[in-house]
Amino acid sequence: MRVRKAEGKDIPKIMDLLKQVNNVHAEGRPDLFIPDKTKYTEDELEGIICDPTTPVFVGVDDADEVLGYAFCCIKRVIGQNNLVDNIELYIDDICLDETLRGQGLAKEIYDEVIRYARKNAFDRVTLHVWECNPSAKRFYEKCGMKPYFYAMEAEL
Repeated sequence: MRVRKAEGKDIPKIMDLLKQVNNVHAEGRPDLFIPDKTKYTEDELEGIICDPTTPVFVGVDDADEVLGYAFCCIKRVIGQNNLVDNIELYIDDICLDETLRGQGLAKEIYDEVIRYARKNAFDRVTLHVWECNPSAKRFYEKCGMKPYFYAMEAEL
């Protein structure tokens, strides 16, 4: 597998992967996620892919077919009264096709995100993991990530 920036031709497979990751969340949190939906429309996805502040990486096979992706966005903290100026690359989503999980391919996509962040002088890479997705949490811990903060809720 090789990892490259996403292109318009990748949208159909990315849409399929978006549905897969949404369904993982819908299974764990049916109170929040609607099964078989996607986070973005095809038009929104096209805009994201073209936007330099939202880099999207895809892992592809030898035939250039998309196997997985990482959606990222650049977050800057500049001139805040109580925070040090910094820039982070936020991983909004990583997904590998469900038929390919457990083979180390998602790690290759993650590693490319880290290389990109280092090359572009980001201060850190961050992400959020849903509590209902313990396998994702284990994956990120194996990658060397550690808790940054906790989000809590009180259901009413």
